[in-house]
Amino acid sequence: KIQTTTIIVKMSETYEGKRYHMLLPPGWRKVVNTWFTEDIPSFDYGGYVVGDKESVAHLYCKSPGVLSGVPFFTEVMKMAGCEVEWLFPEGAYLDTTTVDNGRIVTAIVRGPCNNILVGERTALNLLARSSGIASRCRKARIIKDQNQWTGVLAATRKTTPGFRLVEKYSALVGGVDTHRYDLSSMIMLKDNHIKSTGSITNSVKIAREVGGFSIKIEVETDSEEQAREAIEAGADIVMLDNFNPDDLRETSAVLKEAFPHSNAVLEASGGITLETVADYMCPSVDVISMGSLIQGVPHVDFSLKIVDDK
Repeated sequence: KIQTTTIIVKMSETYEGKRYHMLLPPGWRKVVNTWFTEDIPSFDYGGYVVGDKESVAHLYCKSPGVLSGVPFFTEVMKMAGCEVEWLFPEGAYLDTTTVDNGRIVTAIVRGPCNNILVGERTALNLLARSSGIASRCRKARIIKDQNQWTGVLAATRKTTPGFRLVEKYSALVGGVDTHRYDLSSMIMLKDNHIKSTGSITNSVKIAREVGGFSIKIEVETDSEEQAREAIEAGADIVMLDNFNPDDLRETSAVLKEAFPHSNAVLEASGGITLETVADYMCPSVDVISMGSLIQGVPHVDFSLKIVDDK
């Protein structure tokens, strides 16, 4: 039976009322189908064992976290010929520490038993990783709000090949910015670009020739001198990379004062974690980007169990 314990659903202010599933591109279902079919390239031996009797399964959340990845889980189960009834909205924080048995029924899956089981692992993997990323992003967002910092927290392009769609989606559900979605979304000029062209100024000039007015240019810098050159060259965003918090505060303040009429955005990045991010939150920094919001994230624990209910 579904538990009757009252669960208080905590929704992030940044998520409430959002419809992020509407962002998904036309081909997203084909991507999910690739993941689904990869897991069963030939015979479903286990499915043969259980047969196709109509069954019900409960999706349990067994560790605290933000529910994310609902469209992907649902699509896998739909491809398997099953229906999913969600008991919580995407973006809800599920606190499993508030229930006696440490698990919360999050959704109900209905369909032939073999179909439920054939979609189980792929669907759970998608949900667990998506929820893990959203949960870490939520923690970062809470730190930002607690420190009353008005800048933007962003993920990075350090995503898993083939899985970017889910990871960027999860960052949004968790309440942070996605940063550039892919290599083509913005021109980012890093140390290797600058080394190859001879200077920041040359790199920005060449980039502007092809990027035009509509694509922003970001320049990675590791000193105040480089940052000044980037601003003077017309960069839209200047990344202060691998600055320690004290140097970041000083350099960003100097740059804002030196270029009062510049619209250049100052971004802090490089090795920033949940434990250190608050140290980088200062008035003269506009964006803090963190690869750790997606990389090395622990998953939220979910399981799917067949029950007797019909």
